[in-house]
Amino acid sequence: MTAIVEADVDVLIVGAGLSGIGAAVHLKRDCPDHSFAIVEGRDAIGGTWDLFRYPGIRSDSDMYTLGYRFKPWTAAKAIADGPSIRSYIRETAAEHDITRHIHFGRRITAAAWDSASARWTVTATRSDGSTASFRANFLYACSGYYNYDAGYRPTWAGEADFAGRIVHPQFWPEDLDYAGKRVVIIGSGATAVTLLPEMAAVASHVTMLQRSPTYMVSRPSRDAIADVLRKLLPAQTAYDLIRWKNVTLGMWFYAQSRKAPDKVRAALLGRLKKLLPEGYDMGRHFTPRYNPWDQRLCLVPDGDLFAAIRNGRADIVTDTIEKFEAGGIRLASGELLAADVIVTATGLQLQALGGMAISVDGRPVRAADCLAYKGMMFSGIPNLAASFGYINASWTLRSDLIAEYVGRLLNHMKAAGTPIATPVPGPDVTPARVLMDLTSGYVARGSDAQPKSGNRAPWVVTANYKYDRKELREGPVTDEMRFTAPVATAPALAEAAE
Repeated sequence: MTAIVEADVDVLIVGAGLSGIGAAVHLKRDCPDHSFAIVEGRDAIGGTWDLFRYPGIRSDSDMYTLGYRFKPWTAAKAIADGPSIRSYIRETAAEHDITRHIHFGRRITAAAWDSASARWTVTATRSDGSTASFRANFLYACSGYYNYDAGYRPTWAGEADFAGRIVHPQFWPEDLDYAGKRVVIIGSGATAVTLLPEMAAVASHVTMLQRSPTYMVSRPSRDAIADVLRKLLPAQTAYDLIRWKNVTLGMWFYAQSRKAPDKVRAALLGRLKKLLPEGYDMGRHFTPRYNPWDQRLCLVPDGDLFAAIRNGRADIVTDTIEKFEAGGIRLASGELLAADVIVTATGLQLQALGGMAISVDGRPVRAADCLAYKGMMFSGIPNLAASFGYINASWTLRSDLIAEYVGRLLNHMKAAGTPIATPVPGPDVTPARVLMDLTSGYVARGSDAQPKSGNRAPWVVTANYKYDRKELREGPVTDEMRFTAPVATAPALAEAAE
């Protein structure tokens, strides 16, 4: 049976999360004559912030930079909880009349480009298992970079012997009661750091079990300067100033981490030492083997994790797992960590383009075999952009810039009468590194799921907001981009592929 074409539009946006809703707002503003639709695999707006429901879920970036540039964050807390962020995204969609354009419960499985018609045909599976399709001239993937259907979940010997309950944060069970119970959280990343203080408030005790430490930094959940500026200035003006302050400070800190890692390491550890009990083993539990920002830092708002350690409701154990037993986890050291509940905060699985299978004129194409063009498009793939934010700063800073660039590109294509745009690298462009330049486990595990960054512009993916801001807002949309009409594109693409 032929799938029903639910929408045939100029632009199809995949994902109704933070990036997707932002992309739609930019598109309406910058390209009002372009029709669009949004396809969302879930049944609600919010993306990541609708998926994750584990205790204490919150942003690990301040909301003045994680929020949209066009919509001031006005809540009191700069480090916001998940429900507040979800409400912010939904409010944005309602304010800009975006919700009616969303096709919920449609999980994209494949996207096929046809050069003769200059259209993508996108196949989706509905919530009831039936198939739907969408057609569009331009495909805009705003589905993030990890697999929504499965987190990273290693297995250990003896799991079946454990008498308690094992849960993964990505699929938090609503009926889990951990009050008064002993909890072990396996992991040392942002999820574990968020869970520990929240669970420690009601559990009898919480242990964070880590193989190795992560850099942590404590910041107030409220921004004192922001509080003052919001009282003195109009909302948008205050927001712009706070946003730029935080961007500048973040860039400076990242640059210092690269320029003088030993100095930054000493400063980070010195601050943590003041927040921990006297004589705490900093070397074992809080001193990573890598330099700051080789992996993402963990934010601890108001020092809540350290408070839980100081009051004895939580602790950190650095060791490896030998096996699970009925009463808990047996460590390589021989110690038994007693547990009633075990939380496997073991990370994400990277996934390119929401897992959809891409083909160009019948030829399968993998993102991992492509070079990233300005961090948003793919060499040899026409009319496809992906929203990919920063890893070393707030995601939305870059996703906002990408949305603006996509609008400029679409307007250029329409004005020039060339409905196909294909990034084609020059002969001197070679892969230099993976797109996500971090040593984190989830990056290493999923390196074959992402495109490569090239050795020169416009194929270099930067981590510099000031550079990207100028390049994506003011730089040309024509550099190493092949613009064609449908009749001329198929031979050109075949030649480029060779």
